[in-house]
Amino acid sequence: MIVKLLLDRKREGGELAPDDIRELVAAYTHGDVPDYQMAAFAMAVCCRGMTAAETHALTDAMQHSGECLTWIGPSADKHSTGGIGDKLSLVIQPLAASCGLSVPSLAGRGLGLTGGTVDKLESIPGYNACLPLDDFRRVVASCGVSIAAQTAEIAPADKKLYALRDVTGTVPSIPLIVGSILSKKLAEGAGTLRRRRDARRRRS
Repeated sequence: MIVKLLLDRKREGGELAPDDIRELVAAYTHGDVPDYQMAAFAMAVCCRGMTAAETHALTDAMQHSGECLTWIGPSADKHSTGGIGDKLSLVIQPLAASCGLSVPSLAGRGLGLTGGTVDKLESIPGYNACLPLDDFRRVVASCGVSIAAQTAEIAPADKKLYALRDVTGTVPSIPLIVGSILSKKLAEGAGTLRRRRDARRRRS
């Protein structure tokens, strides 16, 4: 794989083959593709978009860049596309757990103007959002729900690209948003996903 050829093709609005996307993500995860080339890729995607097939390949590649968890019985998670308060997570997720669902929730840090769910939870004295993967599994198994920061084992490609998007002006890209959200949720083992849009965006 010659990364520059992929960047040239996407810059001109061409469609990348799924295998090319998977190889690019794998190479980036292992450190064989530098941040500056992945930043160029993110900007090309932000400007040119992706087809449904490309977005699916990106999501699948990031999901399988690390471990994929499984749970006994039904599982679910929710995701908010932004907002100031993150008011629903602390209500909905324990409620779902009380109904017998496993709710493994890997949340993000700040992108754009607002802090992420993890940033806000860490403002609670004593809250530890950086759980090792074994502790994350144990908490979900014991009480049904855990909201924690993404670990290095789960979708590590997304973890790297997530941080890169925040400093390269590529946060608003829909394909990158979809790939980031779904790769984490699928890798964490959420069998059902509820999406909530920020109320301000819904009214606009």
